[in-house]
Amino acid sequence: MGPWRALGWVGIAAVVLYCLSFVGTVVLSIIIGIFITALLHPPARWVARRGYNRAAATIIVFSGGLLLGVGLFALLVPPTIASVTELQASLGRVLEEVHRLAASFGLDDQRLLAQARQWLSQRDQQITTGAVAGVRIAGEIVVGAVLAVILAVYFVHGGDRLWHWLTGLFPSPARERLRDTGALAFSVVGRYIRGVAIVGAVDAFFIGVALWILGVPIALPLAVLTWVGAFLPVVGAFLAGLLAAVVAFVAKGWLIALIVVGVTVLVQQLEGHVLAPQIYGKALDLPGAVILVAITVGSVVFGIPGAFLAAPVTSVIVALLSQEPSGGAPAPARA
Repeated sequence: MGPWRALGWVGIAAVVLYCLSFVGTVVLSIIIGIFITALLHPPARWVARRGYNRAAATIIVFSGGLLLGVGLFALLVPPTIASVTELQASLGRVLEEVHRLAASFGLDDQRLLAQARQWLSQRDQQITTGAVAGVRIAGEIVVGAVLAVILAVYFVHGGDRLWHWLTGLFPSPARERLRDTGALAFSVVGRYIRGVAIVGAVDAFFIGVALWILGVPIALPLAVLTWVGAFLPVVGAFLAGLLAAVVAFVAKGWLIALIVVGVTVLVQQLEGHVLAPQIYGKALDLPGAVILVAITVGSVVFGIPGAFLAAPVTSVIVALLSQEPSGGAPAPARA
């Protein structure tokens, strides 16, 4: 691809992102809806090949996803509630140990705690404003999640028809190119999302089993958090491992916490050098430095949603820049 064509793609992407930033909640819902579609479209096609029509295949797939979500919620909540009580009891012992450690270094932790309380009391107004903003953001998240699921249902059922109609609004010479570009972008997003889900599930399984064997509380929720962290490459794995180590330290002490860190590092190394290359393939093999820069830029520009979307968006951009001018992506299979 020539430099001017590459600059043109970057310029178009920048203008589109700037315009869409004014309707962030809707745009984010559409993107998440596309991600959900990328996960559920292959099962929907599989069901359709068994003789079901589009509507039946969509209902079967989303009903299965809903049942899986309800079952996971029922599986997570009881052990989490029981483990929180255990952690509260352990937290008191840890605070006593921290107090003795601070005293051995000549630090007055009680004075530091009093200063922290004073600092918080002086910022009551800011904290209240932040709480109100947090409630508003929580409401936007709920509305956005509902919209994303509704859009995903529509995309799985008739996304190809919608894309064909949208591209039909453009001049005839550009339609085929747009359809090929959209098929390529959806293919990259699908491979990325499915790859992350599989790799994250493997990481969560091994780390969860290790936490369960070591007797660390809330092992199952921590395993689920590890799976969620996989959607934030590099950074998510680090944060999930750090939280698991903190919980292990509070509940079991330094030795178990160090073992948890060692297991997490080992699993991440196996993932990065063995599992991920086999699942993602070379098409999505982005250098770690590129991913870190993309996540940083995404988080600075769009906050937490930008950090989560940085890697897949970068993968799509790299795939579009690498596309041959005369080539085209195969049209997506119809569900």
